[in-house]
Amino acid sequence: MCKKLIYLVSFVLVLGVASRVQAEPFSLGVVEDITLGNDARYGPDSSSDGSGLEARDIPSRRHVVLISYDISALKSEGLFSNVSFSHFSHDLHGEANVYGVIESLDLLEVESLTWNTAPGVQNNPTPIELDFADLTDVLLTFSGPGQTGVRFSTDTSEALADFLNSDTDGIVTLLFAASAENNQLIVRSMEHAEGGSFLEGDIGGFLETARNPEPADGALLADTWVTLGWRPGDFAISHDVYLGENFDDVNDGTPDSSGFQGNQTSTFFVVGFPGFPYPDGLVPGTTYYWRIDEVNDTEPNSPWKGDVWSFSVPPKTAYAPDPTDRAELVETDVELGWTAGFGAKLHTVYFGDNFDDVNNAAGGLPQGETTYTPGTLKLAKTYYWRVDEFDAFATYKGDVWSFTTEGAVGSPEPSNGAVDVKQTPVLTWSPGIYAASHQLYFGADEDAVKNADTGSPEYKGTRDLGSESYEPGKLQWNTTYYWRIDEVNNVNSDSPWTGPLWSFTTANFLIVDDFESYNDLDPADPESNRIFNAWLDGYDDPTNGSLVGYDNPPFAEQTIVHGGNQSMPLYYDNSVGYSEATLTLTYPRDWTENGVTTLTIWFRGDSDNAAETLYVALNGSAVVNHDNPNAAQIDEWTEWNIDLQAFADQGVNLANVNTIALGLGNKKNPVAGGSGTMYFDDIRLYPPPPEPTP
Repeated sequence: MCKKLIYLVSFVLVLGVASRVQAEPFSLGVVEDITLGNDARYGPDSSSDGSGLEARDIPSRRHVVLISYDISALKSEGLFSNVSFSHFSHDLHGEANVYGVIESLDLLEVESLTWNTAPGVQNNPTPIELDFADLTDVLLTFSGPGQTGVRFSTDTSEALADFLNSDTDGIVTLLFAASAENNQLIVRSMEHAEGGSFLEGDIGGFLETARNPEPADGALLADTWVTLGWRPGDFAISHDVYLGENFDDVNDGTPDSSGFQGNQTSTFFVVGFPGFPYPDGLVPGTTYYWRIDEVNDTEPNSPWKGDVWSFSVPPKTAYAPDPTDRAELVETDVELGWTAGFGAKLHTVYFGDNFDDVNNAAGGLPQGETTYTPGTLKLAKTYYWRVDEFDAFATYKGDVWSFTTEGAVGSPEPSNGAVDVKQTPVLTWSPGIYAASHQLYFGADEDAVKNADTGSPEYKGTRDLGSESYEPGKLQWNTTYYWRIDEVNNVNSDSPWTGPLWSFTTANFLIVDDFESYNDLDPADPESNRIFNAWLDGYDDPTNGSLVGYDNPPFAEQTIVHGGNQSMPLYYDNSVGYSEATLTLTYPRDWTENGVTTLTIWFRGDSDNAAETLYVALNGSAVVNHDNPNAAQIDEWTEWNIDLQAFADQGVNLANVNTIALGLGNKKNPVAGGSGTMYFDDIRLYPPPPEPTP
């Protein structure tokens, strides 16, 4: 089915900041909508059977729904808030997830969409898999009443409101998908008498801060000068301008700092001309940051600090290689491409299977095109390439990029070049499509691992297909290790295929938990490692008000993180007295190793949290409280350093630590209190800093 519905979904939207006027409701119609499925029933050339838009995850009928809205007329009115859905359900069982399509893909061309080409959809047999590179996190999850012909409303979604507010092109597209196999959702469109589906919320009021930067935040410039512009805050009389090459300097700048460019009444600012900042021109390959604070001396809250925006001047060297640097599973007939350096007229390409040869090459023939076809390549092999740029005045040597063709081993974990890796890692990889087994090489000498064969000490044996892991044991601190996986298939004369050389560097501290290992796999899967199964909370304990992780995957937090890709969200409800989550340790349990003396925990709270005491407990009883009684209300990542002697003084044998717990409240004398959500990350053990050199 493919229709342009006029009123499938209605908006009602409101200003999400403190405003001075009453918010006003608005209503908005759909621009495009489509159901896409893996069967012949749905697609741009098929017609509806009258049931409305349909999303379902029944293996034989996998469907998703894409709906676009034009919010351009509303964006100038303020921020969206209190956004929710009100649905008329023809038939709904189980849960449905709503995702936002990323901005570069949100302009739907429904006449050309298919199940294979739609943003967010992967053509995977069963079950539905979503390509999260095309989507935001889940914006809203809702469950229907399990009845036919019933209207119901969802809770408001802050994430959905944030998605609308982050839009810059005036078009937003949402994707509906059943959240589990055998769920289905059929929503009536407005052409049916019983009604359809509504997106509701508020919009309106005034904005105090500057917005709508020009050039847009993150833009690439075509010149070495620019005129910056913005829409002023609604109460601004003048504007403090900050500009510089360092984010922190601009973000933290004050009228007394070097990044302050002055106060002015105009809403534009010239950069890169004589008589203006950067009079010699902006520098290619440089990112610049800027901020506008709105000023009105008659207002007690003035100045209103603005967001930090950025723009960049492209480098003179070639950039944005396609395939990306270190890409894997590249087709053997690949065509290479890149973005020309700033001002480049001609390009010289060097290509080969040896890094040093490509890096040292010279005297190549220049070309005008920004593509290059190296010819048919070998399977499972790593190739290197370099593009030098000439701008009629000088030649600029490019970086050496690499890729590995299909059939090779891939997806190393730890990732290639990873740092601060724990000293007891488990190395894993994905096998190549032609592999029958793997030859494993590992060691601390780069050249030795690179050139090793099965007679070398770096050879660690053969792994059968299906056994793509290796535990090297306890490694040295702050040491770089190298590893290589060669793929073997004795029926192919090119086998074994030499794999790429990977490396990682161990940490100079002990990692108690960095929260990177947790996943969302089904508990029946032997690889399942859900965060709330490791950090035990109060789910089954009425005296413990904590809950770890989210109700729906991803269970760990993947946006509010201090380091890496995940942190631990912990909800506390101290109406029962106290809240804590406990991790049973396997390694490290010896908290005297390498002379460690300090436990470090990174945490982040929220200003809306109840002010409960933050504490950490070892072995169930030794408790250290945070010095700040309002620590739960700190809304930025904060480092908490604890001298391990504080636990030893309470009887803990630091050479045998069994458990660590994070909690809020009074563990030893529980008192009813409030609630909130905390985030924890990067729990580490550090030795004392080295003595300064005399």
